[in-house]
Amino acid sequence: MILPSLTALFLGTQMIVAVADEVPKLDITATCRAESTQAPASTQACMKDEQSAHDQLLQEWANFASSDRVDCSQTTEAGGSSSYVELLTCLQLARDARKLPRN
Repeated sequence: MILPSLTALFLGTQMIVAVADEVPKLDITATCRAESTQAPASTQACMKDEQSAHDQLLQEWANFASSDRVDCSQTTEAGGSSSYVELLTCLQLARDARKLPRN
């Protein structure tokens, strides 16, 4: 009974560490296509924004708290479409919230 619980805990921990170690791979093509059904030209603008956010995440990933990387990655990937812009915004907000005074 204890062994399966420990195994699940260990595997779950490994998954969290893996998520926190690198920028997740997101399907931005589907996201941009879904967002721009009314204006097909905006698909390219969306892809450009997503690529820019991805590049920034690659540069800054290690500077964000591991717990924030896990939380924001899970939040961003929940609900279907996912976005590097959304992930970056989540991480920046979490980072900035940590800097607020604790009164």
